[in-house]
Amino acid sequence: MAKATVYLDHNAASPLRPEARAALLAALELTGNPSSVHAHGRALRNLMETGRRQVASLAGAEPRQVVFTGSATEAITQAIVGGAKTFSAGAVAASAGEHAAVLKAAEATGLPVWTIPLDGQGRIDLDQLATILRRADDEGISLLVAAHWVNNETGVVQPVGRIGAMVGPTRHTLFIDAVQAFGKRDLDFAASAPDMMAVSGHKIGAPAGIGALLVKAHADTVRLISGGGQEQGRRGGTESAALIAAFGAAAEATRYDAAAMLDLTARVESGLKHLAPDVVVFGEEAERIGNVTNFAVPGIGNATAMMALDLMGLSVSSGSACSSGKVGASHVLAAMGVPGDLAASALRVSFGWNSTMADAEAFLAGFETLLARHKRGGKAA
Repeated sequence: MAKATVYLDHNAASPLRPEARAALLAALELTGNPSSVHAHGRALRNLMETGRRQVASLAGAEPRQVVFTGSATEAITQAIVGGAKTFSAGAVAASAGEHAAVLKAAEATGLPVWTIPLDGQGRIDLDQLATILRRADDEGISLLVAAHWVNNETGVVQPVGRIGAMVGPTRHTLFIDAVQAFGKRDLDFAASAPDMMAVSGHKIGAPAGIGALLVKAHADTVRLISGGGQEQGRRGGTESAALIAAFGAAAEATRYDAAAMLDLTARVESGLKHLAPDVVVFGEEAERIGNVTNFAVPGIGNATAMMALDLMGLSVSSGSACSSGKVGASHVLAAMGVPGDLAASALRVSFGWNSTMADAEAFLAGFETLLARHKRGGKAA
């Protein structure tokens, strides 16, 4: 009999919501192409447009501002690579703590990438951003500024409102990676400063393989895939009505309970401090999203710890899940000035829509066992 597992990696992907599963299966029963004008095509188109309205509602956007993509990574690449070309950017400015998808897209533009540092708590250094903006103005360069709303590793919340005010309605373009904020913060894309914003389906309980780029009217021409004119001419290729319907259903069902998430995270962190007084919680003094804690107990390597916890039926991570399953050094923690040996002990526990206090307690019990084995000098697994 397989061992029961406790899933504590919602920042990587959240389990499929029942509502999303039902919408997906219902859509898969339909035949046709959503671009066809006959009844079969119209039925699929109606599902898609319902999904578009549902996603737009959760993002505080107008439905026409939602462009469906195959993933958040595609949306990010479309925004940065396509946006840099569309707006004739002379350089890309991105924080040192951005997701790899953002950093790789910035490199792919072929433009100079100006790095905005983080402080020791993982917050974007606004003074340095101001310096970069002044430099661009002095040199007559249009910047594409890329910033994340919530860090996927630490949960640190960035001051997007202040960043938007600084970039402002100027020659510069602002893209926000809102993947970890979507469904967890009150978003108002239509009325806020960002020109473009990326969101993801599988972070809120939709299937993987669906994301969206939100675009303001003046960014309508940003695209990477021309194709046959789908998605209002902004992203070619036949849309997956089933995935879009599931994405919409997940967005409609999302009711983020910030207080409950904070309770779970607070319990884990207080329990860790009791079990291991030398534990370090990264970004502890900054505003954090509340569903995730990233911590390290010196001397316990994260690869060893993850394997041991996995054998106990506890699924945690060491940070981003986008490195082909490898456990490597975190560029986010490095940007925060965390020493390499401490960063090598970093573990991330993240909660989501179906997490319970029993999950938090199970993790603490497992970690207590791990600590006991470590103190005895035995193997962690």
